[in-house]
Amino acid sequence: MASAKILMPIGDATEALDTFYPYFRLPEDGFEVVVAGPEARLYHTVLHEIPPDSPVPWDITQERPGYHIRATVAFRDVRAADYAGMFISGGRAPEYIRYDQDLLRVTREIHEAGKPIACVCHGIEILTAADVIQGRTVTTVAKCALDCRQGGAEYVDREVVVDRNLVTARTWHDNTALMREFVKMLKGS
Repeated sequence: MASAKILMPIGDATEALDTFYPYFRLPEDGFEVVVAGPEARLYHTVLHEIPPDSPVPWDITQERPGYHIRATVAFRDVRAADYAGMFISGGRAPEYIRYDQDLLRVTREIHEAGKPIACVCHGIEILTAADVIQGRTVTTVAKCALDCRQGGAEYVDREVVVDRNLVTARTWHDNTALMREFVKMLKGS
């Protein structure tokens, strides 16, 4: 029997821990992660964190190069019907890929089908652009709270929030709780 597929949209500057933790975690429960991007090619990840020991304090996250990850399919070629769910990671990528109409189409289609969607950090920018969080309660990194409100959602500062088919988390620090809830949703328990 084929594994249920989980769509993972990325772009250059997707956050490494936001992306690789679910990329390796989901197959442990029998799910196949399909990485999609604006084009099917190799992408750069980044590390996002506020440096703990910088001689000059940072008010925002510093961005450093991370690992590479390959998208095996372009957004335009993704069919929502082929997927059991979707995992949207953060980093800088969502800021740019949220303009891709094919990504927004497939996000809406997966959402309208009631399939589980997990989202962490800046990934909320994609859910807002796809107009799928209206009337929902979500969480994200605090600096993206405005994106939640602009999308018509209620923002709360919690480790993880489940609202029907959506499960959201603030940052990669919340990956364990996020994945626990997402896997439960995918398994229907």
